[in-house]
Amino acid sequence: MMQDEFLFSGFGGQGVMFAGQLLAYAAMDAGMEVTWIPSYGPEMRGGTAHCIVVLSDKPICSPVVKYPLVILAFNLPSFDKYEPLVKPGGLLVFNQSLVAQSSKREDIVCLAVPATEFAEEAGDTRLTNMVLLGAALVMRPVLSIDCIERSIEQHIPYHRRHLLDANFKALAHGVDFARNQRQLMPVKYE
Repeated sequence: MMQDEFLFSGFGGQGVMFAGQLLAYAAMDAGMEVTWIPSYGPEMRGGTAHCIVVLSDKPICSPVVKYPLVILAFNLPSFDKYEPLVKPGGLLVFNQSLVAQSSKREDIVCLAVPATEFAEEAGDTRLTNMVLLGAALVMRPVLSIDCIERSIEQHIPYHRRHLLDANFKALAHGVDFARNQRQLMPVKYE
C-alpha cells in the first residue's frame, strides 16, 4: 500500500490551504484516495493555518496524522512547531526566506528553499505556496508536475485567474531549485 501524508503550515494569507487543496485535487484527478483537513488559527489572515493531505492507493482509514511524511513550513513558527514531527525518513521543505535556521535532525531530508524570493520573481510573493509545492513534489514525486499544473488551471478561483501564468512560473522555480539541490543530497526515503 502506498500512502503519503503532507502537512502544509504557515500564516493565514500565505496560500497554505490552496496548496493543500491543489495537491488533493490533482491526486483525485489521478485516481487516488484523498483526504484534506484544514485547521485555522483565531484569525484568518495573519493567524496560523495548516492543512493535512493524505494520499493513498487504498481507502484511507484515518485522515488524522501525528507524524507526517512530508511537511512544508512556510514560516518560522511552523518550522519550530512541526520540524520535530516529520516521520523519520521523511521530508521537510521550508521557506528559507522566513526561516534562517536549519534542522539538526539527521533522520530526515531537509530542503531550504528561498521561496519568497522565487515567488517575487514569478510576480507575487503570495505564490510562495506554489514554489514550495513544486520543490516538495520533486523531492517526493507522488504526482507529476503536469498533474499539478492541470489542477491549478482547473481550480484557481476566478478572481485569481490573472495570476495563472505567475502560478506556473512559481511552480517551475520550485521544481528547478529542488532538481538542482537534489543532485547534491542523498535521498533516504525512496
